[in-house]
Amino acid sequence: IVTEIDPICALQALMEGLQVLTLEDVVSEADIFVTTTGNKDIIMVDHMRKMKNNAIVCNIGHFDNEIDMHGLETFPGVKRITIKPQTDRWVFPDTSSGIIVLAEGRLMNLGCATGHPSFVMSCSFTNQVIAQLELWNEKSSGKYEKKVYVLPKHLDEKVASLHLG
Repeated sequence: IVTEIDPICALQALMEGLQVLTLEDVVSEADIFVTTTGNKDIIMVDHMRKMKNNAIVCNIGHFDNEIDMHGLETFPGVKRITIKPQTDRWVFPDTSSGIIVLAEGRLMNLGCATGHPSFVMSCSFTNQVIAQLELWNEKSSGKYEKKVYVLPKHLDEKVASLHLG
């Protein structure tokens, strides 16, 4: 099941044969929740309280603010039990049920594994350099405000071309 708020991404998932629902539709049914959006506040503490006992929550998006860890950490009476490094069970006081959060809500591919292969890192760092060059070259044009942008497709294509040879 895919939960997606972007209608284009939702349609793409549907066309791939996946079932598309809202998070609210599946929050009490699913066993594993993986955020991959790059946006903030995707899974909030109210969602976590509705999850099945021992549901697993993790993030593999671009940033560590997709899962409301602050809301979870400051929830009155919540108890954190470390199962092993990078794996914590959070138990809610009123239900005695809990969820398992991987890598403290941060990027689990870095926190729970050994990181990225060098080729993936090369693509990522090249994306960053290309983006910085674009910002520098357009600094006086007013093209970019001070906010987060998705790398334009033509720059992604440039990175791909560089890595293809």
